[in-house]
Formats: sequence, C-alpha cells, structure tokens
Amino acid sequence: MREVIFDTETTGLDPSSGDRILEIGCVEVLNRMPTGRTYHQYINPERDIPTAATKIHGINNEMIAKKPIFEEIADEFLSFLGTADLVAHNASFDFRFVNWELENCGKQTLDMSRMVDTLQIARTKFPGAPASLDALCKRFGIDSSNRTLHGALLDAKILAEVYLEITGGRQTGMNLNPENKETQARKAKKDRPHRSFPASNEELAAHQNFVANLKNTIWLR
Repeated sequence: MREVIFDTETTGLDPSSGDRILEIGCVEVLNRMPTGRTYHQYINPERDIPTAATKIHGINNEMIAKKPIFEEIADEFLSFLGTADLVAHNASFDFRFVNWELENCGKQTLDMSRMVDTLQIARTKFPGAPASLDALCKRFGIDSSNRTLHGALLDAKILAEVYLEITGGRQTGMNLNPENKETQARKAKKDRPHRSFPASNEELAAHQNFVANLKNTIWLR
C-alpha cells in the first residue's frame, strides 16, 4: 500500500483570486512506513508574494525568483505521486491549489477520491479537541520544535508521523492485538523443545519428597 503525504505553501488562500503555489513537499509511505523517498520543490508563482504570507512560511520574492514555474515541474510532481492515496492536513485546501495549477497548465487534475484529510480524521476521532498539526504533535508526543515557520517538506514529514499515529500507529500490520498475543504464546509453547524420555523412578520419588515438604502446596490440595 503506497501513500504520499504532502503539503503546499502558497501566496494566499484562494487560487481563484490569483493566489499560487510556492512550495511542494511530499513524503512516500509504503505499507505504513516512510521509505525515505521525498519530493521537494520551490516554485516561482509568477506574481509577488504578500508580506503576510512571507511571515507564515518565510518565502520571499528573492528566494523563488529563479525557481521553475509550476508547468515546468508538473510532470515530475505527478510522477512522484503516481496512483497513491494523497494525505494532507486540511486536504481540500491543498487539492484545490494543486488542481488549479494542473488545470492551468493543461494537465489531468487529481481525483478527489484519492484525498485523505488528517484534519477531518482528527476532528472525528477527537471531537472538540484542537486539531491543528501542532496540537496533534503535542497529543502524540511528536517533536515539532524545528517548525518555527511553515515549510512544505518539514510539515509533510511531521504529518507523516501524525498520520500513522492517528490511524493506529506503525504496528497495525504486525498482529500485536491481545488475541494474536495468545496465539503467539500457544505457538511458542508448542514449539518449545520437549524432553524425549520419561522421568525415572528416582526422579519421581525425589519430586514427591520435595512437594511433601512444601507448605500449603497446590499439588496436595
């Protein structure tokens, strides 16, 4: 099972109002374990970045002036995504921006059925509790101390840890529930080496003598 956890940084909140993607970060997860494969790209949005947005993610006009535009990285980005399910926090926001950029450069948009939203999962699982990425890191004991500013790849890496915890942890496929523990214990007992010859009369007599000298032993009840 392949999943891609991803995050975007943008110039604002609404692509239909002219806001664009500045940065994309992706983390590959295979069978609920991060593989170490990532995709990261800064993007020239072909417009000025508002000061208010720079205060959130630290990306300014000078940083991305010579970076590729989205159309130039679209095929590489889509190749990394492949056919995996796509996990994001407040995923509809990221999907809206990515699909606007894809449509704008004539590419096939992402099917919304691939979307997995950790914000919605958190709100369903912990109703009434804070559901921001920072709040979930605190809940699960995940270190987010490096997150002084929003950054797409850093946030995607942190979200990968949060996603695995909020959906059952990395151990879900390792059969560690109580029933399986009993099964494993029975198997271990069955596989334990057995004595290949019976106890001698002397050994039996010694055992009976030993038990007779015990106080309140269950063998004599």
